[in-house]
Amino acid sequence: MNQVPAARRALAVLRLLAAAPGPLPASAIARSLGLPRSSTYHLLAAMAEDGFVTSIPEERRWGLGVAAFEVGSAYLRHEPLERMARPLLRRLVDRVGEIAQLGVLHGAETLYLLKEQPPGHATLVTDVGVRMPAQLTASGRSMLAHLPAAQVRALFPGRSPGRSPGRSPGRSPGRFVDRTGRGPASLRELRRLLAEDARRGWAVEDGHITEGFASIAACAFDHTAHPTAAITVTFRREAHPPETWPALAGPIRDTAAALTTRLTGRAPG
Repeated sequence: MNQVPAARRALAVLRLLAAAPGPLPASAIARSLGLPRSSTYHLLAAMAEDGFVTSIPEERRWGLGVAAFEVGSAYLRHEPLERMARPLLRRLVDRVGEIAQLGVLHGAETLYLLKEQPPGHATLVTDVGVRMPAQLTASGRSMLAHLPAAQVRALFPGRSPGRSPGRSPGRSPGRFVDRTGRGPASLRELRRLLAEDARRGWAVEDGHITEGFASIAACAFDHTAHPTAAITVTFRREAHPPETWPALAGPIRDTAAALTTRLTGRAPG
């Protein structure tokens, strides 16, 4: 039991490095985790011996090591999250009659792990294994809404404060990428949307990924109340006009809460 605090500190380092856009200085790791700098160096050295972190001497930074990759690869083989979510998605599809998906954050992108759909339903561009800009997707925003502001800022560095009128879809210097000319164009716009999503308990995107389609998503959490995954339902906008979205969000939130329970997680207080 004496090793439990050290184990938790090591796991906190792994989570921090996994969420960061790149390797971090030891001083930043110590500051983010509230650890003494000397203890942080000892911890990093021990983790490096076992391959979970690696030092980049030229940059005086630390990144994830090969052992962390091996653990992540093993997770992909075991697919525990997908196994827990699949029956919940099937029940959600039966309930709402639309496509349901499971997504996770992968840096500043949404990665789709699982999809269930009614028989004969048209397919979507957001298929299993596809990645999309997180700020454009309902699933991505539902998770970003529950991350610390500093972490969101780290995921989207160097964004300009606003959108130029009449810009064409795509990426322009210093701006968010888009697909249809819609969606937040700056960190300021994204923060406003995330605040609304957090208050409401669900996120919605309207034509940000595909014209004529909208999506509603709710977040599932782990035991630390950290956003782990999102449950999303995507539908033709004409089939579910905006005034029906709160009612449609109900079963999606229920499904996300059920997944949180299966993860032995808890929603933020």
